[in-house]
Amino acid sequence: MSPIPGIIASQITGHLSTNSFESIQTVTVGSGGQSSISFSSIPSTYKHLQFRMSLKGTVASAALLVQYSGDTASNYNDHYLEANGSTVVAGYDATAAMIIYGTMAPTAATNVFSGGVLDVLDYTNSNKYKTSRTLSGYDANGSGTIDFDSGLWRSTSSISSALFYPTSGNFAQYSQISLYGIKG
Repeated sequence: MSPIPGIIASQITGHLSTNSFESIQTVTVGSGGQSSISFSSIPSTYKHLQFRMSLKGTVASAALLVQYSGDTASNYNDHYLEANGSTVVAGYDATAAMIIYGTMAPTAATNVFSGGVLDVLDYTNSNKYKTSRTLSGYDANGSGTIDFDSGLWRSTSSISSALFYPTSGNFAQYSQISLYGIKG
C-alpha cells in the first residue's frame, strides 16, 4: 500500500514559513471620503509587494488607477478583462500615465465594497521593468463585475511609493487599502 502524499506532507514540521507576509501600512478612508490613497517610503527589504483592497466609489462607475514612485509620464501599460455576467470587455493601454486596475463598487450598491488583491513582483529589481497582476470584483445581489488585470511600469527604478485614485469621484468612507511586504 502506498502512502497518501497529503498525509506525509502534513507531518512536516519546521520547514514551512508562516510569516512570509508582513504588514507595512493600512489606509482607511474617513468621513467625507477622499480623492486618493498614498503609500510613501515603501521599504526596499522585501521581494514582492501586495496591496489588499476593499473599495467603494462615490459615483455610479469608476475604475481604480495607480502610479508608482511619482511617475506621471506615459510609462505604463496594462491589460484588462472584465465580466459582469452578460458582457465581457477586454483591452489594453499601450502608453498610459497610470495603470488601470478593476472596477470599484459604485455608490448605488448600498453596503457593498469591491475586494481586490494587487501583487507587484520584484519591485526593487533594477534589471527589469515592474510587473503586476490584480484580481478584483464585487457582487451587488446579482449585479457586479469581476476583473483580471495586469500592469507594467516601464522603469528599472525601485517602487518607493504608490498613489491610488479613482477615474472619477472619490473613495467612499471605509474604503481601505493595506500594503504587505512579501519575503523572498
